[in-house]
Amino acid sequence: METLRDIVVLIHLVGFAVLFGAWVVELVNGKRGITRVMHWGLAIAAVAGLALAAPWGLDGDLNYAKIGTKLVILLVIGALLGIGAARQRKSGSVSPAIFWPIGLLTLTNAAIAVIW
Repeated sequence: METLRDIVVLIHLVGFAVLFGAWVVELVNGKRGITRVMHWGLAIAAVAGLALAAPWGLDGDLNYAKIGTKLVILLVIGALLGIGAARQRKSGSVSPAIFWPIGLLTLTNAAIAVIW
């Protein structure tokens, strides 16, 4: 059971890597837009995170403060992606006030997953 949980943790981190990687690609290209890959990375991280929040029957207790913090950050990232995608469709660009927090919050969420 511990091995299965470790695999889900890996998938969770891969989701954040996909989201952050797509963000970095947009940053380096200078376009600074919202891509479909970012949405996929968020979905992968969210589904794996919810699976990790379920009780696994292992001896350790769940860290509800960590789960709550990561969930709030994930919801903010999702909101920023949604708002950014809508504005991009309407005006063709995403403001830096939406683009930069997506990358910073994604990195923060991955850091919380690893360090906390």
